[in-house]
Amino acid sequence: MIDFLVGRQLKSALGNPRKVLFGISLFFNIGILFVFKYFNFFIETFTEAFLLFGKPISYNSLEFILPVGISFYTFQTLSYTIDVYRRRIDPTADVVSFFAFVSFFPQLVAGPIERASNLLPQFQKTRIFDYHKSVDGLRLILGGLFKKMVIADNCALIVNNLFENYTDYSGSTLFCGAIFFGFQIYGDFSGYSDIAIGSARLLGFDLMKNFNFPYLSKNLIEFWRRWHISLSTWFRDYIYIPLGGNRVSNSRLIFNILIVFLLSGLWHGANLTFLFWGLIHGAILICTVFISKYKRLNVFMDNQKSIAIDFIRIGITFFIVTIAWVFFRAENITEAFGYINRIFSTSFFSIPQGNKLFLILLMGYFLIEWFQKKREHLLDICHISLKPIRYLIYYATAFLVFYYGGDLQTFIYFQF
Repeated sequence: MIDFLVGRQLKSALGNPRKVLFGISLFFNIGILFVFKYFNFFIETFTEAFLLFGKPISYNSLEFILPVGISFYTFQTLSYTIDVYRRRIDPTADVVSFFAFVSFFPQLVAGPIERASNLLPQFQKTRIFDYHKSVDGLRLILGGLFKKMVIADNCALIVNNLFENYTDYSGSTLFCGAIFFGFQIYGDFSGYSDIAIGSARLLGFDLMKNFNFPYLSKNLIEFWRRWHISLSTWFRDYIYIPLGGNRVSNSRLIFNILIVFLLSGLWHGANLTFLFWGLIHGAILICTVFISKYKRLNVFMDNQKSIAIDFIRIGITFFIVTIAWVFFRAENITEAFGYINRIFSTSFFSIPQGNKLFLILLMGYFLIEWFQKKREHLLDICHISLKPIRYLIYYATAFLVFYYGGDLQTFIYFQF
């Protein structure tokens, strides 16, 4: 309601009153997010800092229940106010459409984080049933269910055991566990996004694409163009570019990148593990940028054109992302470093314990994505001219969902 009213007033306001109105929106959006999600984290960190100087202090934490999806819809409505303030869009006078834009159920709790310029006008026009769009929506939903129930939920059972008992396993097994978590979070989140986009498409709405086969990325810059696209573009447009983007000095460029990725880590959760995860990605991305800039080489031999070279670059990028995922999954920093330290022990070269068949199946899934990389989504198979073949693929996918879905696991991104 605040953002709706502020948007209406921003249309005619000028000068300082305009800045004050914008400040009100920022204060309430960021303030609500801070209180519910970060207040206890900062109070605890502040208290622990005093302990280093031998000055223990007492504090009372706030016992709040985190509102479902608060990180997603806060960023969504905040982008509306920013775009109105920048005069990129006109504020809406339709309060029902605005509230529907903020609380649209398919993507409310885990994205994609939509922009008002794309989604809001769709509530204000008549929608007509489109057979082809609806069929594609069903394909998206089926593919999303496969990713979530077959890939993510089965990986979760393995990952939970390995992270809870990592001292009992070899380095090679724990590295496989990190790979399993990489596929778990990808199948979980991209699966949800596909279901959300497909559900919206059945209702005549077009949501933005949120994942574009990210594990086929050949460097970390490309990875962030393919992973959680709605969030990475949000940080690009509303944080990175206003800070000056890459048209700044080298020291300022480093600062800009680190700020974006530290904020991205903090957005995911009030825990040092997420900050460290963001720091790793930021630091490696800085190295990637400067290698490209000063060596006049595209990252990881991008000037080489061969499938073998592509797979090498994809493998290096996947390895970096996989190790960083350990911090994302671990309960605390100590556990994360303990897990990684055990990975890179002498047992890293031993034969992994168990789960080898499932790892091979994941590699098979990886190859399917490789062949689908130029398509819109996993089950975008309209190019197959034989209808029986297409239906065989659909029914086979549905069979796998019903008979090989793992134990029900909560969507990982629901916690954010």
